[in-house]
Amino acid sequence: MNNENPGAIFTPASLRELAVSFQQSRILLTAFELDLFTFMDGRLSTAESLAEKTGADAGGLTRLLNALAAMGLVKKTHDKFFNAEESSMYLVKGKPEYMAGLMHTNHLWNTWSALTDSVKKGTAVCTRDKKAADERLDSFIGAMHYRAVPQSKIISLLIDFTGVKKFLDLGGGSGAFSMAFIKRNPGLTAVLFDIPGVVELAKNYAAAENLLDSFSYIPGDYLTDDYGSEYDLIFASAIVHINSFDENKNIVQKCYNSLNPGGQIVISDFIMNDDRTEPKIGALFAINMLVGTSSGNTYTEKEILCWFKEAGFIKPEKKDTSFGASLMIARKP
Repeated sequence: MNNENPGAIFTPASLRELAVSFQQSRILLTAFELDLFTFMDGRLSTAESLAEKTGADAGGLTRLLNALAAMGLVKKTHDKFFNAEESSMYLVKGKPEYMAGLMHTNHLWNTWSALTDSVKKGTAVCTRDKKAADERLDSFIGAMHYRAVPQSKIISLLIDFTGVKKFLDLGGGSGAFSMAFIKRNPGLTAVLFDIPGVVELAKNYAAAENLLDSFSYIPGDYLTDDYGSEYDLIFASAIVHINSFDENKNIVQKCYNSLNPGGQIVISDFIMNDDRTEPKIGALFAINMLVGTSSGNTYTEKEILCWFKEAGFIKPEKKDTSFGASLMIARKP
């Protein structure tokens, strides 16, 4: 029985459907990886012509295209293929609503395939080549930016910016949240803290929005490096799930030390109930952390309140969003 839908009853047929659902996912991701939708956009294409562009085998590609047609992502007429309307809108490079973040989903395939071994060992088992990881950084930040842009508009309404002049975006990624906060509250100054490679990417996003003058940057490791000081607010989105309980306790303490009196800490993440089964997206994301990190997890409200209390924060509160994540907010006396 499903906790989020108590009336749902699984049958052999529905369990089989669930078990093979990876097949359609892999078909979509392979087509995306080969950039088929971009090559097909606005034209009728044969499998042979697409094979030349992608370097794929024509026979294998024909089967893939037929499957995409059966799924409704591609249309087929007289042995030629073209994009369905939705594919043209979301899966073609250069389009305004292009889902570039699917490449990051594609990169998750190998780590998730090692789930059985990760469950046995209790941690990630896939080793990552540093060069490959560096090459994937752009797609990862692109994926996070795609998700963050609509979320940032909602979160900007949930935070009280009264008296906030300077804030820290800890592990800020593309800076999508900071940019939304600045647009809604002109005059804010943002300091974005992230690893050096991400900081360079973040500058490009800020430049594209003509907001470079509103930012300064600190490249570093948030587990070991100094955050700076005299912040009125510290925003930490999608950070705590990467780290262990004790690492997060240390991060929260460092945030406390970096805030002005009366300053706020705002943690945005999946906040689990006490038995860690809801929200469902958080329970699934805990698996993503199991296969992809050494000690990451999703955490309960009680655990986060414990970090707040030990650091010295007061007046904690929780605010829910419409997209699964929640805000945990507290103030420095």
